[in-house]
Amino acid sequence: MVDALVTAIHELGKGLLHLLYPPVCWVCRQLSDDLNQGVCGACKKDLTTDPKPTCPRCASTVGPFVDLSQGCTMCRDADFVFDRAFRLGPYDGLLRETILRLKRPDGAELAEVVADLAAAHLRPRLAMEQISLVVPVPLHWRRRWQRGFNQTEGLAAALARALSCRYAPRLLRRIRDTAQQTRLTPAQRRDNVKGAFCLIEPAEATGATVLLVDDVMTTGATLNECARCLRRAKPARIIVCALAHGR
Repeated sequence: MVDALVTAIHELGKGLLHLLYPPVCWVCRQLSDDLNQGVCGACKKDLTTDPKPTCPRCASTVGPFVDLSQGCTMCRDADFVFDRAFRLGPYDGLLRETILRLKRPDGAELAEVVADLAAAHLRPRLAMEQISLVVPVPLHWRRRWQRGFNQTEGLAAALARALSCRYAPRLLRRIRDTAQQTRLTPAQRRDNVKGAFCLIEPAEATGATVLLVDDVMTTGATLNECARCLRRAKPARIIVCALAHGR
C-alpha cells in the first residue's frame, strides 16, 4: 500500500514537472522523452553523424579511395599554416539550419546546448592531439555588439572543458570589420581577412598545441589567417576545428 502511494506521488510529481518544464528538444522544438543534453535522439544523430570520409588537412568531404598523404584535391596546393582540421559534420541539412539559428540574437542558449553536444562528440578525436590551449575565432566588436554574443566562444569554451585544457578567448582580436565571406571567391576571401586579426599576449601560446575554433569552415581563409597570427607566438602545433565544413 505504501509502495503504491509512493509510486503514485512520484508519477504525479513527474507529471507536474512536465507541465511546468516540458521536455522540449532545443533543436527541433518538439516534445520528447528522449532528451540527452537538451537534444532529442533523432536530432542528436543528425547533428553528430558525419556520413563521409574527410580530409585530415582541410576537413573537406572526400571519396573512399583518395590519396590524402598531401591533402585532398581541394587543399593540396593551399598554403595552410595550421597542421590539421576537424569538423563535426558537413554544412548541410539540420546542422546547417542549426548553425544559422545560432547567429540570430536569440541564439545564445541554443549555442550553449549545441556547443556541449559537439564537444562531447568531438572530444575522443581531439584528445589524441594532446591539445593544451583552445582559442576561438573572434568577432569584430561591432558585430558582437549587434548579435550580443559570439557563438564560437561558447563552442571553444565547451571544448576546453571537455579536453581539460586552458581557454584563451582574448588571445586573438579582430581589428577590422570584414565583409561577409559567403559570396566571395576563394581569392577574395583570403584578401578579405588579410590583416584582420592581431595577437594579444603571444607568450600564452608559446610551445602550446593550440586548438583554433570556428563555427563554419569553407575555404579555410579565416582560420588560416588566425593561425598565421598565432604562428608568431611559436606554438608547437595548430589544430583547427569547426562545427561544419561546406563549399
